[in-house]
Amino acid sequence: MIPLHRSTLVLVAMFAFATAGCQSVDQKPQPKFVSSSSSARAVSESVARESGYFIEFRSRYALSYGHTYVVFGRTNKSGGMINPEVAGLAPATPSATPYVIGHFLPVPAETGASDGDLEEQYRSASWRVMLTESEYNKTVAYIRKLKARSKFWQASVYNCNAFVADIARSMGYKTPSIWLRPQQFVTKLRQMNAG
Repeated sequence: MIPLHRSTLVLVAMFAFATAGCQSVDQKPQPKFVSSSSSARAVSESVARESGYFIEFRSRYALSYGHTYVVFGRTNKSGGMINPEVAGLAPATPSATPYVIGHFLPVPAETGASDGDLEEQYRSASWRVMLTESEYNKTVAYIRKLKARSKFWQASVYNCNAFVADIARSMGYKTPSIWLRPQQFVTKLRQMNAG
């Protein structure tokens, strides 16, 4: 059993981590970036682009510090998305209470689309990666497994950035700190992996 003063210190430390990434301010919307996966570049960048399979790492503005998630699917010839799917981690309710509690204790989570994810005016940053069909199938299989096992959200331990970082690492990418604001997280993820 943890003595009372130690448990208080643990709560204070968790709160400090949760708020550390929230001290900066979001910038104006960042440009949309598109690149091909590392292995697709080795094969042929045009093969990945022509297949139309993609995953897009995204962040959006919100009343709080924002949200990080992925959008994946296929594109048409002009680059528009065809029946996109969304995966992200957030408290499993639109109520603010679990969100606040989740800065201290794990709360039940949902892993699908949330309000505003596909609305262009809320996008704050994005990085689209064009994939070959086999890369896409492997990535989607991982996302589905991750969604099935991700049952809780906690701001300083397993938040939306951590969820997306798991997806990025499964693809072989380096990932930034999960305590960045979502816009900074997606921008840094792209910079670390696409130059």
